[in-house]
Order: sequence, then structure tokens, then C-alpha cells
Amino acid sequence: MIMNNTEFRNAKQAVSITIMLTLIVAGYEILRACQNYLPGMNLLDIASFANADLNTYCLVLILANIILLPKALLLYNENGISLTKEIAAKETLGKDIALGIVLAVISAVVSLLSLLVSKGRTELAFVGWNSLSVGEIILMVISLGFVSGICKEIYFRGFAKRFCGDVFGETAALLLFNVLFGMLDWFNMGHSFLVGLLWIWGYKKSGKLIVPMIAHGGMNLISVVFYILTA
Repeated sequence: MIMNNTEFRNAKQAVSITIMLTLIVAGYEILRACQNYLPGMNLLDIASFANADLNTYCLVLILANIILLPKALLLYNENGISLTKEIAAKETLGKDIALGIVLAVISAVVSLLSLLVSKGRTELAFVGWNSLSVGEIILMVISLGFVSGICKEIYFRGFAKRFCGDVFGETAALLLFNVLFGMLDWFNMGHSFLVGLLWIWGYKKSGKLIVPMIAHGGMNLISVVFYILTA
């Protein structure tokens, strides 16, 4: 297949926006983790501090995703693509919502593997938040459930398929962007990459972004509830 300049330009812009998001968020996480380094810490200990400052972490997620969103919307508009139609179709909405919910539950179960990984931490690791205020819970719901669930799926799944699929091949593009997705959340040691594979499957099966959006946001909301109940 012969690629035209527009396809390459679109792919370059999609990759650039997604890399920028990855660098901003991962850069903040690395900075915070390194600021709390103490002699004797292992990698898991260091990584545990990446989102220890909960309020700032959530605000960084919100701001980074929202600031880059106009560029994403412009990319869709310039190419005459309806993002609304990319997200959902009335004919398959019920089925897609159901699939998203199922994948959210499966992803939440996969998240329990993080408990096994955390056993490798020492006493120097961040022990977690003792209690969460109502404001912090609301901030987590907004940043993790809605902003991350919606915006990240536009960047890491929507961009990959719509703007990079013709250049790299759809599956290759989705996997490449999933690597970036895993890098953004590097501190969870591969968990994001793993659940990202589930969301890729759901996206390819339905063809609509609402499936990974619900799976992503739903998993995060389940995790928030789980933390509140077990803290």
C-alpha cells in the first residue's frame, strides 16, 4: 500500500501528542519518586512514591490530558472524522457498554496481581494513604475514572487505530501505543501494559472507543472503591 503525505503527517502528529503526554506524566512520576529516594531502596520502593502526593498527581493527570485534548480534537476535525462516531454507535451501544463493563471487571481482577508485586517492597516504600478526604476521593474519581478513562483511550487507542494503523499496520500501531501507555504508568510495573492488551482486544472487537473507555475508567473506579474499603 502506498502511503500519502497526509497519512504520514497524521501519524507523526498522533505519535507526537501521545509521546508528549507520556513524557509529562511519566516525567512527573519519576521526579516525585526520585525526590523520595533513600539508600537501601529497591526499584519497587522508589516506584511506590511516584503518585504518593495524591492531589498533585491527580491534577497533573487532569491538566496534561485536558491541555493536549484540543490538539487531538483538531486532528480528528482536520481529517473530517467524527470523534463521536469513533466513540460509539447507537446500533451497538448496549452491546458495547456490556463488553466494556465485563472488561472493567476482568481488568480489576488482573489488578490484584499488583498486590503480589508489592510484596517485593521493603519498609522504606510508601505505605499508602491512611485515609482519603471527600475532596481527594472526588479528585481521584474525576482524574482516574473520567479524564484518564476517556482522554487516554483517545490518545493510546483511538490515535493508534485511526491515524497510525495505515502507516504501521493496525495491530502494530496499537501495540506500539500500548508500550507508551505502559511507560506512562511505569510505576505499576507492567500492569497498565497488561490490561491495555485486554482493552485493545475489546476495541478491535467492537470498533468503538466506548469499550476501552468504560473498561479503563471502570477499572480505576473499582480500584478507588477497593482502596477506600480496605484502607
